[in-house]
Amino acid sequence: MNLATSARSGGLALLASALMAVPAAAQSGAPPVEIENCGRTASYAAPPERAVSIGQGTTEILLSLGLEDRIAATAIWLSPLPEALAGAGRDLPRIAGNSPSFEAVLKARPDFVAAQWINDIAPDRARVGTFAQFADFGVPAYVSPAECAKSDFSAGSGDGARSQAWSIGLLNREITELARIFGVAERGEALVAATAARIDTAAAQAGALQARGVSVLFWFSSPELGGEAYVAGRYGAPAWISGVAGVRNVIDSGEEWPLVGWETISELDPDVIVLGTMDRRSLPGDDVAAKRAFLASDPVASQLRAVREGRLIEMPAHSMNPTLRAVDGVETLADGLKDLGLAQ
Repeated sequence: MNLATSARSGGLALLASALMAVPAAAQSGAPPVEIENCGRTASYAAPPERAVSIGQGTTEILLSLGLEDRIAATAIWLSPLPEALAGAGRDLPRIAGNSPSFEAVLKARPDFVAAQWINDIAPDRARVGTFAQFADFGVPAYVSPAECAKSDFSAGSGDGARSQAWSIGLLNREITELARIFGVAERGEALVAATAARIDTAAAQAGALQARGVSVLFWFSSPELGGEAYVAGRYGAPAWISGVAGVRNVIDSGEEWPLVGWETISELDPDVIVLGTMDRRSLPGDDVAAKRAFLASDPVASQLRAVREGRLIEMPAHSMNPTLRAVDGVETLADGLKDLGLAQ
């Protein structure tokens, strides 16, 4: 989920200056890499040397592919990097914690821009810039296939909707395509294989817990703690996590992160509530301590079975997004269910 707002500002003069600073792509001698991306055929003439990654999920894929020396700048961060990537990503420049402005991206002199969210780079209106705007400055752009697969790019809270469930196949496609674009296809194959092995292990461990029948609500954040909550819909990464862990997500909406009131949630009365944790503090519901305080004091939420019986599991919010961290989400949920005595 990404509800960041852009720091976009005007200034054609700034854009013109930035254009002079954008380097031309190096000629590698190899044929261009062509990829179907969000309804268009995108061509990448040479492996990028100065990439800008907009979205922590995309950044972590690039780091996992060993490409830290080719990342010129990053934006949109929810949480610290995992230990395995912390060293490689320690010195990465951050141009914005949320969605950056178009000018800020160009100032990094990119030869490639990759976005985790289609609301940041899109065919039409976008928080950062459109495909055409980046093309005008000679910068090829790429958006995560998980976003391109949405049936609606802006429904509900603005995170869009899906008519088909997110699957690990979309993640594997993103890994493979980015590896091809950067000329490290074999690293992409290795990362896909390693991710598959982790999923197999996590699924086996979760299956052994025998937690079927347990109902779960994933609470990412809230624009107002006393109002509605951003909770996971039926087709996003939390639904995939639920399926692997053998539990049931109580929300049936096709929206990625629908806003749902606590009266409605009380009628669903989930066995467990998963609370998103993050470093970001752009919304009142970002702070997990604030989430817990609300659940304990609100006259409706405090009567939920999960709250009364202390069945609350904390999960890094980044694991609730369709990224490599979704595998961590399976492990976190399985461990939490076991600790709560809801699985054998």
